[in-house]
Amino acid sequence: MRILSVASEVFPFVKTGGLADVTGALPKALREFDIATITLVPGYPALLPMAREGAPLAVFEDVLGETAHIRLFQTEEQIFLVLDIPSLYDRPGTPYLDEQGRDHADNWKRFAALSLAAAKIANGALPGWVPDLVHTHDWQTALTSVYLRSMNNQTPVVLTIHNIAFQGQFSSGIFPWLQLPMSTFSMDCLEYYGDVCFLKGGLTTSNIITTVSPTYSREIMTPKFGMGLQGVLRARANVVKGILNGTDDDIWDPAKDPYLERTFDLSTVSDRRINRLKLESESGLDSDDGPIFAAVSRLTWQKGVDMLAEVAEEIAYRGGKLIVCGRGDSAIEDLLLDTAQKLPGRMAVHIGYDERIAHLIHGGADAIVQPSRFEPCGLTQLYGLRYGNVPIVSRTGGLAETVIDANDAAMGAGVATGFQFHPVTTEGLRHAIRRAIDAYASPAQWRQLQAQGMSARFTWDRSAKLYADLYRDLVPERKRSGLNIVRAVAS
Repeated sequence: MRILSVASEVFPFVKTGGLADVTGALPKALREFDIATITLVPGYPALLPMAREGAPLAVFEDVLGETAHIRLFQTEEQIFLVLDIPSLYDRPGTPYLDEQGRDHADNWKRFAALSLAAAKIANGALPGWVPDLVHTHDWQTALTSVYLRSMNNQTPVVLTIHNIAFQGQFSSGIFPWLQLPMSTFSMDCLEYYGDVCFLKGGLTTSNIITTVSPTYSREIMTPKFGMGLQGVLRARANVVKGILNGTDDDIWDPAKDPYLERTFDLSTVSDRRINRLKLESESGLDSDDGPIFAAVSRLTWQKGVDMLAEVAEEIAYRGGKLIVCGRGDSAIEDLLLDTAQKLPGRMAVHIGYDERIAHLIHGGADAIVQPSRFEPCGLTQLYGLRYGNVPIVSRTGGLAETVIDANDAAMGAGVATGFQFHPVTTEGLRHAIRRAIDAYASPAQWRQLQAQGMSARFTWDRSAKLYADLYRDLVPERKRSGLNIVRAVAS
């Protein structure tokens, strides 16, 4: 079976969060089920040198008024199509923000163009290759199914919601430029309180809607978590399915992680101390036996990291240390930096995401803190479990599903893997931190938590099978294409 995956970011080339990890890992896991995926991504600067080595596969003369070159490149594990439109993608900043941290003013056009190009490809614009199914991700690619349906093309589309808080809502003034029929600007498709909502269009025209955890699929049906789209989702509840994200063991494996000072596994978990010493040295933290709490996260209100500034002093008072790594809202960045200045040797802040530091934190810190106010799935806690970095998480979304609270019953049964807290408030987090410090004071208890977490498996194997089954339900066997055509395109 042939799948066209459409994504605004993909690891290891362009990453701002968990979306890139998923779009990078899922295609590899699906190969076991005879499913071949080609991923279409925008032509960002990091991709262009590789993509421009050969001639383009095709040229689209009018993608929202722009000329687009469709380029192909391969790694050992994946095949990529790159949408090369320099005026839209070859610029500084992140995929979504400029160098000053503001949304690119033409984001509506940048991601509508990506969706339109995907629809053209699914409609047969590439010589010799047509996908059996299209898999889109979040609002940035959600218009793909709208464009396909406007072409009278019924290719099945799966839309995955990674975070419903981001919806792609723009002024209705952009609609005439989208090259869509007027009938799509309606309550049943794109219209949303007088604006255009890309995600709503995808929700109403896709065959299946998935979320990145079963709990989140239920939460977004409610006003608290649905962010205004709960009614649309409830109307399509029969096609909404939650499939938990997994981790890529080729990248996140402490036994062979090149970013660690010392690799380790469950039998050599004491070697984590070498990574701890390296982490303390690089971060300017005091070298002592107090527990190291860490957060690797976007620094936003959703992630609850503002609460870390409020509990940092107590962590230090109780002999612990805190390290935060990430980028996000400038006010939260400043708050954390100001707090760290007041706690020299006890708190460190790295502004910006660095893959090496993220791996070192997981391999050397004692507890990974995720106080998210809502969390569709979360991958950081899964990396923490794998690396013996005990998670402390709020009881929401995928965090609630993947971390077993260290209450007396769970500890007695030998199944606890971390600490949950609720309600999601500073006091709730403070109480969880205190519980973790008490547990850390008992080396045997802490080793038990580490061992149970490291033994838990959240790889893509099971989740990829669920996606494969879902794809096969949408594409009857008689309609599936062979895999040889993928190789023909690649050649």
